[in-house]
Amino acid sequence: MNKDVIKKEMLPKLEMYVPVVDRVHGAHHPEFHEVKDLFEQMVVKLNNDEDLKDILVELRKVTNNYLIPDDVCETYEAVYNMLEEIDHTYSE
Repeated sequence: MNKDVIKKEMLPKLEMYVPVVDRVHGAHHPEFHEVKDLFEQMVVKLNNDEDLKDILVELRKVTNNYLIPDDVCETYEAVYNMLEEIDHTYSE
């Protein structure tokens, strides 16, 4: 995926979705609180054109390589899919 598309299309969606998923699923999936924190750090780094390697390594650990839990909504799934896409794009 194109890095401009990530910044212009994917980040705004994630900025809407991540807080909602955290609020809805955080109690049953406390790891998502860390996903939210890492995402917020990612946004800062992307806006400053900084390297994402350390954040992506942590996201892979926290999400078990973006493994989607069985008991979550489509928005949770979309967040993990978008984060994985960002990971692939910025890890190349």
